[in-house]
Amino acid sequence: MRPSIFKQTVPRGFMHSTPSFAQQQTRRTGPLFNWLAVITLIYLILVAVGAVSHGFKGFSGGAEGAAQIFAFANNPFVALLLGILATALVQSSSTVTSVIVGLVAGGLPIGMAIPMVMGANLGTTITNTIVSLGHIRDRGEFRRAFAAATVHDFFNLLAVFIFLPLELMFGLLQKSAEALATLLVGSADMSMKGMDFMKPLISPALNFIDDLVAFLPGKGPAIATIVIGILLILGCVTWLGKVLQRVLVGRAKEVLHKALGRGPLTGIASGTLVTVMVQSSSTTTSLMIPLAGGGVFSTRQLYPFTLGANIGTTITALLAATAISGAGAKLALTIALVHVLFNLFAVVLIYGVPFLRELPVKAAEGLARVGSENKLLALGYVAGLFFALPALMMVAAK
Repeated sequence: MRPSIFKQTVPRGFMHSTPSFAQQQTRRTGPLFNWLAVITLIYLILVAVGAVSHGFKGFSGGAEGAAQIFAFANNPFVALLLGILATALVQSSSTVTSVIVGLVAGGLPIGMAIPMVMGANLGTTITNTIVSLGHIRDRGEFRRAFAAATVHDFFNLLAVFIFLPLELMFGLLQKSAEALATLLVGSADMSMKGMDFMKPLISPALNFIDDLVAFLPGKGPAIATIVIGILLILGCVTWLGKVLQRVLVGRAKEVLHKALGRGPLTGIASGTLVTVMVQSSSTTTSLMIPLAGGGVFSTRQLYPFTLGANIGTTITALLAATAISGAGAKLALTIALVHVLFNLFAVVLIYGVPFLRELPVKAAEGLARVGSENKLLALGYVAGLFFALPALMMVAAK
């Protein structure tokens, strides 16, 4: 049989070298679809936070009911542990702080919410610590990676040890955040009118959720609305992080590589910028663990970048606060600003004082040395700090 004319005339690889029309269109529209997804997911996060607040108000009957519901957490240490455990379970402080913003707008006392925010800040460090376990087969790599990961843990632990007592004694964070919230949105009467644009934006979606759960008896609709809101926040924050990574993670890596080693201020600024770009401190800090494990950067070089990630992750709670209108708007903004100020104050104080600055590095390097020799101890540290200890202390506190 004679060879096909087409096989003789079509050059080898021609079909692979020229993209089809569909492929060309996909390349052109791919970024557009990603950005449309970003806008849609941000809107859904706003709706979700509004749903949590709306459902919580319906279930609790206002601030008095909320105080009764959260009577089990009248101990700030229980609230702190609840924040740690919740964030460790969902592996996203953005999700937990967004839920807290909605709960505060629905009546959760700010005094209980502040320790929860601190706990969420600490619980989010579990992700990069788990990533460091990927280097566990090589002792040297694991020691470097585990030290770079746990410096984040020890910094946040030190921040809680310093600022939780100050908050309980003087209300440092709450008073500062309230003053700043008043400065930004005016008095309670003025601020509600200034933020009314959000209510008509998310009301159609909230009305749809109300209609969806209206058939449930008693407090069922309120409970279902809260659950839907939390699930939406969890799903949307996770998906938003993934979409932003597709859009921006290449640039984020460029910022990371260019900034590290240029000094602490550049490291903090770049850590903040990258985290705002990808909407996830877990992603930001996890990017640097392989660099530490491979010996490209030391723990001390990566330390400021970690602190910037702490600051950058607060953008999600601020975004969530814009979903709240009405009487809870200023409260929601206040707790979001608490998250910002807690991280800013911690960076200024701990990194600004040489003695305090060294404590997280020395603790992390010491634990890494021991953990590289005894891998079970390293695994026990992760399970104990983020899961077993908070759970046991919460049970004991009750």
